[in-house]
Amino acid sequence: MLPNIDYRDLPRAAQRLMARSQTDEVVTLPRRSFLKLAGAGGLALGAFPHLAMAQAAGGQGTSALKPTEQPSAFVQIAANGEVTVTINRLEFGQGVQTALPMILAEELDADWSLVRSRHGSNDGAYIDPRFGIHLTGGSNSIKNSFTQYRELGARARAMLLAAAAARWKVDVATLRTQSGTVLGPDGRKLGYGELAQAAMALPVPEKVTLKDPKDFRIIGRPTSRLDARAKSSGQQSFGIDVRLPGQLTAVVARPPVFGARLASMDDAAARAVKGVKAVLRVPLDGGAEGVAIVADGYWQAMQGREAFKLQWDTSAVEKVDSEKQLAQYRELAARPGPRKFDADMAPLGTAPRQLEAEFVFPYLAHAAMEPLNCTVQLAEGRAEVWTGSQCPGLDGAAVARVLGLKPEQVTVHVQMAGGGFGRRFAASSDFVVEACEIAKAARAAGLNAPVRTLWSREDDMRGGYYRPMHLHRARIGFDERGKVLAWDHVIVGQSITTGTVFGGFQIKDGIDATATEGMRDPYPLPMRLTVHHPKLNVPVLWWRSVGSTHTAFVMETLIDEIARSTKQDPVAYRMDLFGHKHPRHRAALQMAVDNSGYGKVRLPAGRAFGVAVHESFQTVVAYVVEASVRDGRPVLHRVTAGVHCNLAVNPRTVEAQLQGAAVMGLSTCLPGSAITLKDGVVEQGNFDGFTVARMTDIPAFDVHIVPSAEPPTGMGEPGLPPLAPAFANAIAQLTGKPLRQLPFNIENKS
Repeated sequence: MLPNIDYRDLPRAAQRLMARSQTDEVVTLPRRSFLKLAGAGGLALGAFPHLAMAQAAGGQGTSALKPTEQPSAFVQIAANGEVTVTINRLEFGQGVQTALPMILAEELDADWSLVRSRHGSNDGAYIDPRFGIHLTGGSNSIKNSFTQYRELGARARAMLLAAAAARWKVDVATLRTQSGTVLGPDGRKLGYGELAQAAMALPVPEKVTLKDPKDFRIIGRPTSRLDARAKSSGQQSFGIDVRLPGQLTAVVARPPVFGARLASMDDAAARAVKGVKAVLRVPLDGGAEGVAIVADGYWQAMQGREAFKLQWDTSAVEKVDSEKQLAQYRELAARPGPRKFDADMAPLGTAPRQLEAEFVFPYLAHAAMEPLNCTVQLAEGRAEVWTGSQCPGLDGAAVARVLGLKPEQVTVHVQMAGGGFGRRFAASSDFVVEACEIAKAARAAGLNAPVRTLWSREDDMRGGYYRPMHLHRARIGFDERGKVLAWDHVIVGQSITTGTVFGGFQIKDGIDATATEGMRDPYPLPMRLTVHHPKLNVPVLWWRSVGSTHTAFVMETLIDEIARSTKQDPVAYRMDLFGHKHPRHRAALQMAVDNSGYGKVRLPAGRAFGVAVHESFQTVVAYVVEASVRDGRPVLHRVTAGVHCNLAVNPRTVEAQLQGAAVMGLSTCLPGSAITLKDGVVEQGNFDGFTVARMTDIPAFDVHIVPSAEPPTGMGEPGLPPLAPAFANAIAQLTGKPLRQLPFNIENKS
């Protein structure tokens, strides 16, 4: 996911940098042509998003609204009153396919039982209205599109009212709407489906009045997801399920070491496999080379891959070894380096109490349920792509570069994705570029058919772009009351934005901001923070909650340790540090404490409470957990959460997001949840070697949302960071010794 940075204050140059290679050309569609097409299809609103582009450009239209503000790109109303809302994000489990339609339907005053949802594309209407690029990341979907979708709904409603007023020849001020119907003062009524075509012919209002939140009837109510039935019944289609006429399937034989190339190949046996259509040498991400097997189906392609005799040349690439890497990081941590914070460390030597700690965090795979995939169809002067993309504009521009096309000649059909956690948004567009290289090579070999490139589970887990390995080292001096006098801290880990379009404004004075987010704040600590970013031959990327995956663990376990060592209650100690400057932190923590029984109930023997609170993506999540150690293995029994995300658009989704993020955080604690390398080769290839939480590991959850009417903040990621430290703090309460690495090592607690 994208880092926890507020981009509102970025200069325009930085925003242009983000969007440099993926500007969509405006396609103008004459108004008369649009209405003819819309009428023929029985639709009115939203059939052709490019009309919004034309109007915003001031071509045939007169509106000064941007494409992101035009209802025509987002709202489709059928004759039967069914409302289909196009979402400008990727749905991959976080619930935006329901929450965004809820926001729009609220202001449209739609009948929720008739609301449907669909994905958008790389069309310019579907950029993030704040960042100016196509983006699903950084827990920004609801936060950045809340006002946008409210205004879209309000504009569409105003157009429907105007159409009804014109038909009845009455003052529009005498009309009102209710659940998909326009009501007149004399009892007359018209359904939205009856008015949609006429409404589309009217000007789009630039200014609209939004509802008072007290009048919300959809926003804020626990609502079942629109995709729940399809997913629970196995009927939901994902990117991996795309089927086009004549489609072929490709798999790739990849080098064992990142960046390696092919030395020799005997493909006779592979070509002999029934159903194999072609064997193609193709360039891969990071300068590597691979061999694509194109076949009638996945099984035939995999059989062809198994039949290969390949030799790889790894002589020119670094072969990372995890044990040696840790030694290197420890040596780097002792060196001077760039500083994020630079408080005076003089009190460190004379502090009454001293604490020294080293933390180690491994590489982590994204391990989404749906492995990477991308389907490409080439035609003369055009390309269409079907994939679950977190940034279809960036990916579409990459497709254009690879295929020698213009961006407007590429259409990216965004598909439902079975998870992603940041992996479907790499600045290199690696898996999309790979699929295009294969499709291009297949076409050159005479295969004029769509090609679906599929990654196996092992391909996906060994395919790079991991959460970076990190080492933290801290020296803290504090007094008998727990007041920190000096905190000297070092972080060592790869930068995830170096060499990408984001590095220009994420890296300052040699420090990648994604590595340090979550450090120090909200605690008033005199900290000196030094950061080292070694370069290694392991591709890295944001992973759900980015830097907070490690910084929250370090901060919250050390704060807890100071409290315990000075015989203070961990909750009271945190509340004292918050003071009156962090009311949202106080509210979230108090909510979790009040509902957990902390300080009131006596836990069974062998169990302990653990506490942690952390802010990421402008949302505060506090956990109070109950845990034990059973046969040397940590066990999490119960999680009570206090969440401050401002207004919860769909409380049911907030609860689900928090549970999912917490379980993912739990996975990082369990033995075996690490990606390791030996002589440059990733040692884990499937879930037998890379641990994720199983059903038997899942605790009971009790989620409580702090009431608020303020505009919503992010929710996709904030539930992850505080889970591991709360769990670790409970274990430390039981054993008397802190845990300083993920996954937990109960046998070695130093």
